[in-house]
Parts: sequence; structure tokens; C-alpha cells
Amino acid sequence: MTLVKKMIAEFVGTMLLVLFGCGAAVAVNSVSAFTDGGMYVFIALAFGLTLMLLAYAFGDVSGTHVNPAVSLGMLIAGRMKIKEFICYVLAQFAGGIAGGALLLVFFSKDTGLGTNGYKAASALNASLLQALLIECILTFAFVLLILFVTDKPERSSIAGLIIGLALAVIHVVGLPFTGTSVNPARSLGPAIFAGGTALAQVWVFLVAPLAGGAIAALVYRFLKAKKEDKKEIGQ
Repeated sequence: MTLVKKMIAEFVGTMLLVLFGCGAAVAVNSVSAFTDGGMYVFIALAFGLTLMLLAYAFGDVSGTHVNPAVSLGMLIAGRMKIKEFICYVLAQFAGGIAGGALLLVFFSKDTGLGTNGYKAASALNASLLQALLIECILTFAFVLLILFVTDKPERSSIAGLIIGLALAVIHVVGLPFTGTSVNPARSLGPAIFAGGTALAQVWVFLVAPLAGGAIAALVYRFLKAKKEDKKEIGQ
């Protein structure tokens, strides 16, 4: 598969993840019939199911990273080249921005467009430190799972399902703290068009997920090395 085709898949995939995931968040928040608990579940399912469908649609093309933190994890884990990584990240951020623009077509800027935030922008009034920690930890868990689930070809048939479910669970945990980012491209796109507090705070949702993805890759490499050592001893 050519790099251009991979970039197109990453662009389209990220755009759709932002549109459907953040769009669901805005739509659900505008319907008073949803209780807070129900709201979180529906938003989590929107993100998780969207990623699962994208994984099965574009998995054979680009691997469906649709997330710079995932691509960084793949790079550090030795499963991507630097040129490919740069192209993926550019396509993902472009897709996130395109998704944010589409959200603005369907929803008012005043809805927040599904942006992330802390303090007054957080349901739990999470502090800056709490936001950094929750995003780093959740991204660490998410990327680590992706690295292990996708490192064997025989798991390819169920990888999309597992990854989508993992993203849904992570959203349930993170939504009341920050709105759950774990994806810099997903956060930057809507924040650009929402502006204000969302744009001022977006750096948290760029830095923390990338840190979490990098740490996950280092842990993955360490654990895989331990496994290889045990295999050699067993021989």
C-alpha cells in the first residue's frame, strides 16, 4: 500500500472519528432526556463503535491509527519508520481539523463542539494536574493494549473489536474529568473552531496523550524483550 493511500485513510478516518464521536457528544448534551450516566455511556459508545468500524474499514490500508499518540507508540516500538510517522501525524491533524470544520457546519460554536477541558470546563472541575495525569494514564493504557493486540497477525480479525471496546471503556472513565481526549488530533480540530477556553487549554490534550503513548511503547518494548529472553532460555 502506498504512503499516499495510507495518508488518505488516516485523514478520512480521523475526520470521521471527530465528526461522529464529538458530534454525538454535542447531540447527546443537547437532549435533556439523557441522564448524566446515560449521556456518558452513549458518548463512549459513539467513540468506541466509530473506531471499531473504522478499524475494519481502513485497517488493511493504514492500520487505522487515526491518533498521533498511537502512531508515536508504533514509532517508538519499532513498527513505523520516521517518514511514515510524520506523514501519518500530518494526515491525522488535518483530518481532525476537517472534522472540526464539519462539526461547525452542523452545530453552533456555542455548543463547545465536543472539546476537552479542565477546571470550569470539566464536569468534576478537574485540576490541571488531574487532567494531565488522567489523559496520560488513559492514553498509556490504550496504546499499550493496541501494541499488544496488533503485534500478532492471527489477532487481526478481533483487533478492531477489542480496540473499539477499549476506547469506549476509557471514555466512560475520562469523560467526567476532561471529556476524554487520548488523541491530540481529536482535541485540536474542535478546539480550533470552538476557540476561547478550549483552545487555550488544548495544549494539555496534545502533551499528555503523546507522553502516555511514548511511555506505553517503552513498556511494550521492555515486556517484549523479557518475553524473548525467556524464549531463548527455554531453548
